[in-house]
Amino acid sequence: MGGNYSFGSAGPRYKGMPMMGGLPSGLTKVYFVDYGNGSDGVGEKSNSVDRPFKTIDKALGLITTNKNEGIALMGSSTHTLTEMLTVSKSRTHIFGYDPGGRSFGQNAKVSLGVTGVATNIATILNTGTRNSFSNIKVINSDTVAQGLYAFAEGGEYTVFDSVEFYKDSLLTTAAAGEVLCNGDSAQFYNCTFGDLVNARGGSSKPRANVILTRETITGKVARDCEFHDCKFLQKALHADTNFVYGSGTTDVERRLLMVNPIFWNCVLASATIADGITFGGAVTTGDVLLVNPTGINVTAFAEASQNVYVTGAVPTAATTGIAVEVAA
Repeated sequence: MGGNYSFGSAGPRYKGMPMMGGLPSGLTKVYFVDYGNGSDGVGEKSNSVDRPFKTIDKALGLITTNKNEGIALMGSSTHTLTEMLTVSKSRTHIFGYDPGGRSFGQNAKVSLGVTGVATNIATILNTGTRNSFSNIKVINSDTVAQGLYAFAEGGEYTVFDSVEFYKDSLLTTAAAGEVLCNGDSAQFYNCTFGDLVNARGGSSKPRANVILTRETITGKVARDCEFHDCKFLQKALHADTNFVYGSGTTDVERRLLMVNPIFWNCVLASATIADGITFGGAVTTGDVLLVNPTGINVTAFAEASQNVYVTGAVPTAATTGIAVEVAA
């Protein structure tokens, strides 16, 4: 089951995806990585569950672009990075090698600590086409001013399935967030953004879970993106804290779809969030649609008149789905 292992199409399925021996089928090759017990001195042909590489960089260096090859992250240790991991190869698939499908608390964790290097804007930067990331937790603790995100998405047709995004530094920095989404047709399923532990935000500082600001990654914009069954978690210091934020009016192209999102502002938060989603003005290049959203400790899902639509029990109300405490 090393670097030359091939997969068939038979076998059980997880979340609609065929599985073979606990690994996604359809992969032409897979490399195993175990930061705590592996060695980058292992030869490519010898790589296996029993003889894994130590670092993701080692495995990524062996990936051939456009070949649907995978990297299986074993979850006994955090995969610690010393610089941002840039995934520019296409049809590359990075996933946690364990039987879970958690929306948070995954065994396989990828973490970036304090680097002091301005080019490390995120723990992972993706610019490849049709890549996927699943069953992992991505952590960013860097305090460098430019290190604003856990994940920076600038690819095309990327799929995120059961990924937790966690940024535990720069908590009051304007425009920081768990994810920078400048992806074309990025798709998120069963993902968690943020947490209910760390207080975030500040007066006039839109510290959001997801940042959509156009061309933060040069030439990239959120186009035809979707979020399905995802949780957005905040512990707001100020009403200006958001779940989703874009600084301009062209930060969404064509559409942004959010199905069954949960916007949760912790009961221990210092403030009720005024607007869950906000832009620099009415979006002129696309529509935002929320389907069956739920919110706690948030006044409205979106700032008024910004081309954000809500459908649910009362389709015309920006507050549709805001949870109300049960009274006697």
